[in-house]
Amino acid sequence: MLVLGIESSCDETAAAVVHNGASLLSNVIASQIDVHSKYGGIVPEIASRKHIEAIVPVIIQALNDAGVSLGDIEGIAVTRGPGLVGSLLVGLSVAKSIAFAQGIPFVGVNHLEGHIAAIFLSEEKPDFPFIALVVSGGHTIVCLVQNFGDFSIIGQTRDDAAGEAFDKAAKMLDLGYPGGVVIDKLAKSGDTAYVQFPRSMKDSMDFSFSGLKTSLLNYIKKREDPITENEIPDIVASYQEAIVDVLIEKTLRAAENLSIKKVVVSGGVAANSRLRDGFYEKAKNKGIEVFIPPIIMCTDNAAMIAVVGDNLLRKGEKDHFDLNAISRWPLESWSVMKQV
Repeated sequence: MLVLGIESSCDETAAAVVHNGASLLSNVIASQIDVHSKYGGIVPEIASRKHIEAIVPVIIQALNDAGVSLGDIEGIAVTRGPGLVGSLLVGLSVAKSIAFAQGIPFVGVNHLEGHIAAIFLSEEKPDFPFIALVVSGGHTIVCLVQNFGDFSIIGQTRDDAAGEAFDKAAKMLDLGYPGGVVIDKLAKSGDTAYVQFPRSMKDSMDFSFSGLKTSLLNYIKKREDPITENEIPDIVASYQEAIVDVLIEKTLRAAENLSIKKVVVSGGVAANSRLRDGFYEKAKNKGIEVFIPPIIMCTDNAAMIAVVGDNLLRKGEKDHFDLNAISRWPLESWSVMKQV
């Protein structure tokens, strides 16, 4: 089956062609980073307008790169949510139009499930069940994955997500946007013990990063001398370490509590080099196998959406043309840890 994936949940306009849910034929991503960087974050109205400009050229390029035509596509998978509704509607409207014109089915896909499914486009693929950490700009979730569409939440953020914590720290320190990328680069030469930032909610499987953000703000305000350029790598390395420590410890704890030997780490923050290295190192000591997609598959992309769509379409599922975008779409609502 050839599936065209379309993703427009935030500030990347993406399209991809995937064969049988596992073979990537093309993957095109148009980024809006240059547009939003001057504002220090995503401006929803601008994001929607940029999606309108980019969506058709991106789809055409994805088809050309794959060496196929629209007539070869057997189904369409499009992100329905969660995300910015204005942005989601652009991708969803185009998906409906193509599906109607070509007489083929389309399905709306959960963006978070897409991040988890990105691992199935990697060379090494995990068997079910596994523990998944979805860590992106607006989400930090640890869940038990039994199969496609079968998720049970173990822990999630109570306030700021890890990606938001990175972006807000970069804004406080005037480092630029996107914050996670800048901090990751600067922290490579920094001292992780320079500032003792807190690790919150140690006894819970949930996450909280607002206190860490406040701790950085207080550190900046209480200093008698201005922060020097030479200190920045040490400060951000310490801050990054506080985030990475918590993500790794709680994810691996969840795997041990449930006797699961496989962990998948996905989402934009999974591109962080310190997080990737830390997971591989600490999981190995516990006999747990870690799977992380290539960096291009960690950020928002349409290939991961196509993988989920392929699975849904093979089950005979398809959506109607009155399908609407939704800003919030949780994977699951009950906690498996209550059963342990």
